[in-house]
Amino acid sequence: MALFDLAGRTALITGGNGGLGLAMARGLAKAGAHVAILARSVDKNAAAVEELRGLGDGDVIALTCDVTEDDAIAAAIERTLGAFGRIDACFANAGISGAGTAIPDITAQGWDHTMAVNTRGAALVYKHVTRHMIERAGRADPGGKLIATSSGQSIMGVNRSSDYAASKAALNGLTRAAAFELARYQITANALLFGFYETDITAKADPKFAAWMAKRIPLRRPGDHAGLEGLAVFFASPHSDYITGQCLPVDGGLSIS
Repeated sequence: MALFDLAGRTALITGGNGGLGLAMARGLAKAGAHVAILARSVDKNAAAVEELRGLGDGDVIALTCDVTEDDAIAAAIERTLGAFGRIDACFANAGISGAGTAIPDITAQGWDHTMAVNTRGAALVYKHVTRHMIERAGRADPGGKLIATSSGQSIMGVNRSSDYAASKAALNGLTRAAAFELARYQITANALLFGFYETDITAKADPKFAAWMAKRIPLRRPGDHAGLEGLAVFFASPHSDYITGQCLPVDGGLSIS
């Protein structure tokens, strides 16, 4: 058996049809896990399934789901359990970049939308997933993994990003609270504070921003998407069982510069 074999396990990942989420899904699929993607775009979901199937021995499904809608999440979780019978690791990865407004220009609508996707969405997904995980607590294989996609902006200041930073800081708080509350069921919760990775979102930014970031990052380069595969597998595997409540920067040293 391989050191990081996830055969027989199921990993659910929101927003897993592109960007960081798809990179993590690749690793999970290669390690043999069943993978369930919850995301909004039907076309991107189909493309992700086509790419991921065949990478490992597990199966892959993609379900259309908006994480701001509680009923949609509940239905998607039910379908995932119907397909695979269990959920062992939940990656709360779905998120948006925020309204991009300066603090004097904040609107209630923009602020609330960012919070609804980035923070409330993760909490609602955890709500439904942990109900299943807690039900398994009395069996021979209890427990589960909650892994949130947070951001270095939750601990660092960036211009015109107060709603995004606040939403990710709240996600860090959710992570610590979940780790404490759910430890009795052998459920762990951790957050990954990602730094600068080239994604569809960053591609829309001014090219000068990428150059500026590269100079600030001690390793002098953006994050490596291929490296996210092993990171996801580690946090979905039993090898991370004694790590919980942590908000880990994954940023090439950006947060210490």
